[in-house]
Formats: sequence, C-alpha cells, structure tokens
Amino acid sequence: MDQTNTPKRILVVDDNNEAADITAELLGMYGYETAVSYAGRTGLETARTFEPDVILLDLGMPGMDGYHVAAALRALPDFDHVALVAFTAWGDAVTRQRVRDTGFDEHIIKPANVDMILKAINKGITARAALHPQAV
Repeated sequence: MDQTNTPKRILVVDDNNEAADITAELLGMYGYETAVSYAGRTGLETARTFEPDVILLDLGMPGMDGYHVAAALRALPDFDHVALVAFTAWGDAVTRQRVRDTGFDEHIIKPANVDMILKAINKGITARAALHPQAV
C-alpha cells in the first residue's frame, strides 16, 4: 500500500495493552511513528504532547471511553486536522451511527488485518485533508 502521502504519527489508544502495543509495532513496520496510551484520559494527554496525525481509538474503555475522548478532541481546534479512527470490536448499527455522530472519520472492526487498518488510516487522512486543506 502506498504510504508516500500519509502523515507519519499515529497514536493508538486502547485499554488492552497487548493489542495496543502490537498495533503500534505493526504500524511502525510500515514507517509510521507511533505512540501508545492505555486509557482515555491519558490518551488525551498523549495526543497533546505527541501531536498525532491519526488516532486509532478503542471505544470500550473504562473511565473515559473512546466516544468521550473523540468528543473532547473534536471540541479543540488544534485537533481539527487529526483523523480519528474507531478501532473496536463493536460494529452494530447503533455503534456505527454513534461513531459518525461523535466525529470519527473511520470505523474498523477488530480483529482487523493490516490492509484494513492502513486503508482506514488513509481514508481518515483524506477525509480530514478535504475538511481542512490548510492544515496539510
């Protein structure tokens, strides 16, 4: 898959430490710079310091879930250009609608293969670039 026009910084936020680490490691093999956070609130803090281009965000986390993280990020102008990808085991119609309503750019169902992940990342980047061309 062509990675020449994609940003290089991806934050993975998932309370399943092993899944987050493996996803980040996999993306690193494709040339992305990655960071990992294992909870919603720390994911917000990491987003501020790491300044990602894309955030892969689990929905079902204790405390601050992925919906709340996404809503908090979408409320901050500094994150308008950041692509949000819901990366979750939930794929029912209600979840899909809520994901769209919360401001995610893409939705991937776990388990997902690397091509699915890379495709969602690229589609999210394209969507954000179309909305905010000055930020690219």
